[in-house]
Amino acid sequence: MRNLKRLLVALFVLLLAAVVLFFVLENQQPVSLVLFGWSAPAMPVAVPVLVALIVGLAIGPFLGAYGVLRSKRRIRASAREAALASK
Repeated sequence: MRNLKRLLVALFVLLLAAVVLFFVLENQQPVSLVLFGWSAPAMPVAVPVLVALIVGLAIGPFLGAYGVLRSKRRIRASAREAALASK
């Protein structure tokens, strides 16, 4: 079972890498992004998209972990209240 999970993860990573490579190769047109009046230098479309992907992959797990910890705290508080109410 562990080997199957590893194989599936490896296949997913390879598929993701292939999709990213295909995306980068297909989107070489230079664009200049404008945000709040600030204009970025012209760069291929893939660069800002890949930067957003990497930032999302870095921040996402932290936000997920925060949500889990918050839920656990809420559950513990409810359990404490129930224990106090039953005494």
